[in-house]
Amino acid sequence: MDKRIENTAKILVNYSLGIKPGQLFKIKAEPVASPLVKAVYDEAVKVGAHVNVELFLIDTLESFFNLGSDEQLSFIWPAVELEYKKMDAYLFIWGTTNTKFLSGVDPKRLQLNRKAMEPLRTEFFQRAADGTLHWSGAQFPTEAHAQDAEMSLADYEDFVYRAMHVFEDDPVAYWRGVEKEQQRLVDILNGVEKIHLRAKETDLTLNVKGRKWINCCGKENFPDGEIFTTPIEDSVNGKIAYTFPAFLQGTEADGVRFTFKDGKIVEATAEKNEDFLMAMLDTDDGARRLGEFAIGTNYEITKFTRNTLFDEKIGGTCHLAVGSSFPETGGKNKSGIHWDMVCDLKGDGEIEADGKIIYKDGQFTV
Repeated sequence: MDKRIENTAKILVNYSLGIKPGQLFKIKAEPVASPLVKAVYDEAVKVGAHVNVELFLIDTLESFFNLGSDEQLSFIWPAVELEYKKMDAYLFIWGTTNTKFLSGVDPKRLQLNRKAMEPLRTEFFQRAADGTLHWSGAQFPTEAHAQDAEMSLADYEDFVYRAMHVFEDDPVAYWRGVEKEQQRLVDILNGVEKIHLRAKETDLTLNVKGRKWINCCGKENFPDGEIFTTPIEDSVNGKIAYTFPAFLQGTEADGVRFTFKDGKIVEATAEKNEDFLMAMLDTDDGARRLGEFAIGTNYEITKFTRNTLFDEKIGGTCHLAVGSSFPETGGKNKSGIHWDMVCDLKGDGEIEADGKIIYKDGQFTV
């Protein structure tokens, strides 16, 4: 087995998810990611977990959205509902043969299914917040992702595993070090009330008083590297221009610009796929509010790759997601979507906290 894959599995099972004997552990992935599925499965079985693997085909998922009736698109299998209630740990492995496989599906059909899944999504994140469910998402490098990133597969594999820091003598110790440093920043930000974000074509204010900042250090995403919170729902005002294209379910919206008033998006435009953007924003009332404000801290990720898992963590960027918030932050916004969009702060960006500059040109100053 590729040592990089083996090390990734060990980090996921023993650090990110902290799998314990007797736990119900679900792994979901496409067949192309089976090398990592097998490595994680083996490691979890050694620990003593009860592991369930689901390999799904993107061809059947595409058929579901194109051929299914409204009733079928809104139907949730009872077994899936039971899984959401019973599983102790969940790992989704991102790795596909086609990152655009849903781009031809009518956005309204995607929206219908997302609405149906919203109660389960809420329960999932509520269980994650109260500690009864541990979850993580991890990347497996494939040709499709390499092509999106405009790299060869070999170069992309190296990029992915460097971002994961699997080459460290003790990768788990490395991520524990990240956890410690980011906790220092989180402790500072937990005392902040007002955030003022300034960047190219961006001037945005938001209130985070009483909200909890979360330290993302390789637990719920892998690779990782960010700290985030949820703004007070009606506090966001101003304009933002997102630097990079934003992707949701295989569709790209580029040149996205929002104007917020009292927490709600009142103007929205995109240079590419504006119709898709508007359809997603019309999913529900919560889709036009922010569910997350975050700062990327992984400086090993230096290149935009058209993969949100990596792009939102680029050192020197921030991302603001529209849609559902995370209960562990104290956020109350509910929506059928959660769509991360990235703004580059390197060069002329800055973040002001309660009148003091704490972040400038892509680096913390505190």
